[in-house]
Amino acid sequence: MVACRPSVPSELPAAPVVDAHVQALRGGRSAELSSERVAVEAPLEVRLGGTAATVLMRTPGEDEELVRGFLLNEGLIREAADILAFRRPAQASASERESVIDVELRSGTATAPAKRLFYSSSSCGVCGKNSIAALAIEAQPSRSGVTIRRSVLAALPARMREAQPAYRETGGVHASGLFTPEGRLVCVREDVGRHNALDKLVGWALASGLVPLENHILLVSGRVSYEIVQKAIASGLAVVAAVGAPSSLALDLALRFGITLAGFVRADAMNVYAHAERILDG
Repeated sequence: MVACRPSVPSELPAAPVVDAHVQALRGGRSAELSSERVAVEAPLEVRLGGTAATVLMRTPGEDEELVRGFLLNEGLIREAADILAFRRPAQASASERESVIDVELRSGTATAPAKRLFYSSSSCGVCGKNSIAALAIEAQPSRSGVTIRRSVLAALPARMREAQPAYRETGGVHASGLFTPEGRLVCVREDVGRHNALDKLVGWALASGLVPLENHILLVSGRVSYEIVQKAIASGLAVVAAVGAPSSLALDLALRFGITLAGFVRADAMNVYAHAERILDG
């Protein structure tokens, strides 16, 4: 199995958390000023062949994974080899080098036309799409035969929490975790944006030769929105589980594309909203 490690370019140290001075209010009283760890949110301008394509609001770190997963999930690349190189601006300040990444794509690979350029906030990866048509998904319903036992699925949230260092420090980041059907943790990625965490995870998996992920299980730390299910479909996942609830559009998408969707996953309970046949008793 390919090792799952944070991938941070050596010349660009990650800054996933910073110290913040806070005035705590407890029981109607103000405590002394103290220091708390806060998750970093910062823009990343993605350029394709030197042309600005999008701005992603993300937690710094694993930027190449983030961009790789984002491009796959947007349908702009199909495999890791479609990306020839990632480059940072050569003549730029340190802050600009940390906030800009230029992607060289293989000749013939589709690039983003002007109408697709958009801004992606950390709270929503599709909020900047310029039309409803831009949300359309070109894919076939999943035919994956992957299954997972209910008891194994119920144990995944606790296993993922153990692999979330940024969450332990700040309580302010989301996580996406990739598991085997036997419940073994394959990889976890964290970010202030739930969709960014998934893009980072998919980007790692793509570079590791694991995509399509039809024989894996996805667990996300928060709710399941349309964009989470859309990205799962794009990467070949067939089972999406969450600590939180799904939205109605996420549910519609899961039903239409054959995705097993479970929410409110706890050690002793869960709700299965779509295609429950992949979750076995025991």
